[in-house]
Amino acid sequence: MPHILKNKNLEIHIDLPEENYNASRFDWTGKIVEVKFQNIHLTGVERTDCENEHYFGKGFYNEFGIDSPLGFNETDIGGWFHKIGVGLLKKDDNQYLFSKNYDIKPAAFNTIIKSNKILINCLSENSNGYSYLLQKEVELHESNFTIKYYLENTGEKDICTDEYGHNFIAINKELVGNNYVLKFPFQLKPEKFGETVNPERKVDIGQNEIKFNSAPNVQFYFSNLSGDKNVDAAWELINLNNNIGITETGSFKTNKINLWGCSHVVSPELYFNIFIKAGESVAWSRTYKVYNLK
Repeated sequence: MPHILKNKNLEIHIDLPEENYNASRFDWTGKIVEVKFQNIHLTGVERTDCENEHYFGKGFYNEFGIDSPLGFNETDIGGWFHKIGVGLLKKDDNQYLFSKNYDIKPAAFNTIIKSNKILINCLSENSNGYSYLLQKEVELHESNFTIKYYLENTGEKDICTDEYGHNFIAINKELVGNNYVLKFPFQLKPEKFGETVNPERKVDIGQNEIKFNSAPNVQFYFSNLSGDKNVDAAWELINLNNNIGITETGSFKTNKINLWGCSHVVSPELYFNIFIKAGESVAWSRTYKVYNLK
């Protein structure tokens, strides 16, 4: 059963590390599987066409090292590399694929529960000179919640990776369409995007907002929305039918923002770049605020 943080406005369901999702992609610490605002669902699932929903993403899952996990390139085939927040994964060829499910040696997890927050520690083994301590705290406030991260390099080699929140958002379980508007605090320049997948042209790019002219039948994807420019890590998604808005604000600047989605979910992704020398640490946070539109 998930642990629930709840007040008069928000209800957050959090699976513990050993519960439900146990695949090799997403961070197991503080798996936020569902969020409700005034009893309205805000989150959805990655896929609706699978028998086991616990195999894929949902809610406000996050991931470390989507392109190249820690130590992957230095690990021989048959050896083990780190997936931060999960454990050690077994390398079976020379190309890492985030969608593949790898054999896992889980890290050691410890959970501390308080009235308005939950703290989960993840302690790794040492492999190829890499090891770490990850702490994640999810704290509930009146109309927002904050995810705080602390990552300490306990190994001999530098840690160079990234982390992002996947954010599977579906307000009141509505399909994506002209009821949604996604806003950013910078100018959007499509010619500077890294990759554009918009085959049905149902996603419209404006000056600093993205709209959807109807529900897409296939997935859409846009990478590098800031065009490599270092910008405030933030977005705002509003649902006009339900008069609800939700924002994410990071404690950091970012030069990588992606957007993925399909007919049933919108997923803006803010990336945090991580570089930690041996014996040092870094901390960052993400705050999600939910409100009624005036």
